[in-house]
Amino acid sequence: MAYWIAKSDPETYSIFDLQRDGKTIWDGVRNFQARNNLAKMAVGDTVLIYHSNIDKAIVGIAEVSKEAFPDPTAEDVRWLAVELRFISMLENPVSLETIKKDTILNNIALVRQQRLSVMPITEDDYNRIIEFSRTKEE
Repeated sequence: MAYWIAKSDPETYSIFDLQRDGKTIWDGVRNFQARNNLAKMAVGDTVLIYHSNIDKAIVGIAEVSKEAFPDPTAEDVRWLAVELRFISMLENPVSLETIKKDTILNNIALVRQQRLSVMPITEDDYNRIIEFSRTKEE
């Protein structure tokens, strides 16, 4: 199993939308590196959902329920989408500021490549983020 972060603008599609819908097609990715990451996702992989722009925080957990297929919102079949299934909200959001301050997490792609919308993380990074989510930020 692999671990990922997928970014979404909450005004467009939020973790609350995913919770309501139960599952969704994660489409609209138009960056080659992010597309390649979508292609590597496998059913059962864990995906942390990050709200960009306003919240700038990891807010929930999803799971890949269908592997990469041509993005139905794109004319070019080289663009990909995956299907994600809602798993849970995080106990508390984990802000980008907290991630940047942490000596273990401050080098993940979320910090280094802020414009990348789909990125891998390690199991240790995932566990560290979950650990942070168990404490309320001030």
